[in-house]
Amino acid sequence: MNDKQGSNSRGGSKPGGSRTNSNKPKPAMQKRAQGPKKAKVNTKVAVVDPNKVEKKPNQAPKRPKVKDEIRLNKYISNSGACSRRDADIYIQSGNVKVNGIAVTEMGYMVKPGDTVNFDGMTLTPEKKVYILLNKPKNFTTAFDEGQEFRNVLELVKGSTTAKIASVGRMDKNTTGLLLFTNDTDMIRKFSLPSQKSSKIYQVSLDKNLKFEDLEKISKGLVLDGHRVFVEEVSYIEGEAKSEIGLKLRSSNIKVVRAIFENFKYDVLRVDRVSFAGLTKKNLPRGNWRLLTDQEIINLKNV
Repeated sequence: MNDKQGSNSRGGSKPGGSRTNSNKPKPAMQKRAQGPKKAKVNTKVAVVDPNKVEKKPNQAPKRPKVKDEIRLNKYISNSGACSRRDADIYIQSGNVKVNGIAVTEMGYMVKPGDTVNFDGMTLTPEKKVYILLNKPKNFTTAFDEGQEFRNVLELVKGSTTAKIASVGRMDKNTTGLLLFTNDTDMIRKFSLPSQKSSKIYQVSLDKNLKFEDLEKISKGLVLDGHRVFVEEVSYIEGEAKSEIGLKLRSSNIKVVRAIFENFKYDVLRVDRVSFAGLTKKNLPRGNWRLLTDQEIINLKNV
């Protein structure tokens, strides 16, 4: 083999010549499998304007509240016709008219000067009044105990012309603080078992309360399947051990009596000396007084 042939066999070529098999197509490269595309992470933090109110789709813009306007159900409740909850039912049923037009819209606002007709009767909202009475014996909150015992409303007859009712009940033998109002929301609030205001009672028993019974009462007890939580129970300083101070949240006088009767004591007398922070200070038995503005605020915030 000569040099020229050896040169050609090693793939050498003349200048300007083409390489061997240069026109042969190259095999296609296999396509690399692609995984799911990664979502782009937006690292920009949106700046929220605290003064900007986000508007929900199809939400009508809020109408600015007019001074002294009031929700229709509260207007009805303030008039003493019924509670707010019952007022909602009347409104939905179309039995309430404002300025002669039936209103079924929940949350409708009544403006000063509007005429509200409730189930055929024109309403005039009463000013809320709150009256505290130091109730004496032989007066009752019930209307069905005959002529033998007088009703407590006689004791507050001259206090107001508004239609008022007592907050809770008292039998003829129970004395002490009893609240009256035409505020149906407050009456319902203090009637709920879940309400958290404290009441203090002075209880007179037929015999001395044993210390072991006092300790048992302090831990709470179950009456008729319901747990009764006692906040505090103690002997009254300077009195016989048959005079007991009891602090609990219930305003039900029957519960107070049942606590001691459960331990075989007869309850001779129950006197409520404190009601949700209100006391008998400067309020003799059988007398009443109007609550101060601050006392009303305190009751509403209980």
